[in-house]
Amino acid sequence: MALLQSLITVVLFLAILGSLVVIHELGHFIVARLAGIRVWEFGIGFPPRATVLARRGETLYTLNWLPIGGFVKLEGEEGESDDPRSLVRASLPIRALVFASGAIMNVILAFALMVAIAWFPQTAYGLTFAAVQAGSPAAAAGLAPGDLIVSLDGRHYDQIDPQVFISDLRAAAGRTVTLGVVRGGGATATAATVEQITATLRPPSQIDAGHGALGIEQLRYVPSTTAFTRTPAEAVATGSARTADAFSTIAHGLAGIADAFVTRPTQAPEAAGPIGIAATVGDVFWQVGIGATLYLAALISANLALFNMLPFPPLDGGRIVMAVIKSLVGTRVSVRIERLTYLVGFAFLFAFLIWVTFFDIARLGGAIQ
Repeated sequence: MALLQSLITVVLFLAILGSLVVIHELGHFIVARLAGIRVWEFGIGFPPRATVLARRGETLYTLNWLPIGGFVKLEGEEGESDDPRSLVRASLPIRALVFASGAIMNVILAFALMVAIAWFPQTAYGLTFAAVQAGSPAAAAGLAPGDLIVSLDGRHYDQIDPQVFISDLRAAAGRTVTLGVVRGGGATATAATVEQITATLRPPSQIDAGHGALGIEQLRYVPSTTAFTRTPAEAVATGSARTADAFSTIAHGLAGIADAFVTRPTQAPEAAGPIGIAATVGDVFWQVGIGATLYLAALISANLALFNMLPFPPLDGGRIVMAVIKSLVGTRVSVRIERLTYLVGFAFLFAFLIWVTFFDIARLGGAIQ
């Protein structure tokens, strides 16, 4: 059973990563076609080639044996071509857009997944607590240990939102709010058993490390038996906020990894590599479910977008930088120098991958926590 679960986890991870990379390459493909650049091949997976799916005009569509993404083969992408429809002959803005379009597609996908997840029918999660501070707004409102708060001013929260719920409570400090409360946690509660209770929260001047806005302690964020559905507008707003938060978190994480790689190479980085991400996908899928797995896929898509736009050859961001440099200095940057730059960059990226994979394996083996 454990072996079967591991195999399913590997297949699921490859399916998610492969789909995200194909979407990324589809961005390059679409923009190149719209710009009139000659596209020789759009491949799903990596060679060796398994079969030719179709030929449409000059473009070959192929299925390849290695299920780890896809690729687009453009005329002149290696830096040399006399073809007027080659990438190298395109204007700088067009080349930059072709390079950036993969990341743009990953951003769009991350946002679409975030909105879709927010729009799905949800189980409302809430805050339960083991203690109520004497003289607090919670005590004045009649809240008791074991009660479950499932909504704040009519807003419900799902399994992704624990910090959002707490942040919203803090942001409402000093105001009178309406709390949806299920007495005693309500193991068999329905929407009809949710009480709407009014509470006037502490003002910001009275809030410190030991006194929150509501005055409840020993919090736990748990599922309730109450279901809810967001409106399309609420889903878009929630998806937008989550996408922005994801990019902010990932940007800080990438900066931290880069710093650790340079300054603390013998210490484990906080973020995971491919093996660690695969293990996380498995844990989330088996323990939490498909909704959280889709959310993780959205995070991976956002991560792929940001990582690819780093100004480092041979990533898309590095190719944009190289295109700008060549545009400024002209033929003084030869194709040989450009290729050497990409080779050195690839060597650094490969070394980084080995480094982060080593710590992934160490974590899985229990050598580090």
